[in-house]
Parts: sequence; structure tokens; C-alpha cells
Amino acid sequence: MTAMVAALIVRCGLVLLFLPFSALDKILNFSGAVAQAQEVFKPRLLGAGVLLCGLGIEIFCSLGIITGTADRAAGFVMAGYCAMTAVLYKQFWAQGDFWASASGKGRGLFWDFLKNLSLGAGFLLIVVGTDGHGLAPFLHAPLASSHPYRTVP
Repeated sequence: MTAMVAALIVRCGLVLLFLPFSALDKILNFSGAVAQAQEVFKPRLLGAGVLLCGLGIEIFCSLGIITGTADRAAGFVMAGYCAMTAVLYKQFWAQGDFWASASGKGRGLFWDFLKNLSLGAGFLLIVVGTDGHGLAPFLHAPLASSHPYRTVP
């Protein structure tokens, strides 16, 4: 029972940024979120579409990870989502002030970039597991559950 509660707490902590906070922010501040998406995806319609895809990923993959439903696939998608948002929105290298100022925008984005990648690595732990089987279960049945709340006798 303790292991199941610990697994639930860890999984909730892993997705906490996305569900409820980021998803709710996208819903409540849709126009501002579309404007942020337009920094990369210029046409408003494209920005809104990308934003809605991100919202779907944040909601459905987070729920999959928490419930254990297709959690390996959800973790894989979330890892990719974290990597893509890091590359698209945390472009510390493009600021030109990384080495010039310790308080520059480039330095701040660098830490955000690393946080996104680290969070993605956490999601990859759901994909590969910690049981020594690596990618084999995911490759064999990508939509299967890892059964995070199964009790072992």
C-alpha cells in the first residue's frame, strides 16, 4: 500500500506543472497563450492550433501518467513535449547576452531550458521503468500500462 501511495504522489508531482497549472493557464488566458505560441508559430490560426495540441497533451498525457493508462506512451509524448518546448521557447543561445551578463535573459532561459530537459528525463523514467527491462516493454506494447499501482504479493 505504501508503494502505491508513493507512486501516486511521485506521478502527481511529475505532472503538477502541466495539470492543473499550465493547462488551466492556457484555458483561462487563451489569448495570451496564443500570443506566446505566435512567437514561434506566426499565423494566429497556427499558433492557436499548436496551443490546443499542447493543451491536449498536457491534459490527456498527464491523466494517463497519473492513472497508469497507457502511461509509457504518455511519458514518451510528455518527454518529447518537454524537449520541444525547450528548443522552441527557451532559446538561450539566441539572446546574445549569455556570457555578457550574469543576469541576462540568456542565462535565465538557459536554466529554464535545462529544467525542461530534466523534466523530460523524468518522464522517460516512466517509459523505461526502473525494473531493468529498459525499453523492451514499451517497444513490445507501447500503449500498455506499466501497472504502477499493482500490489506485489
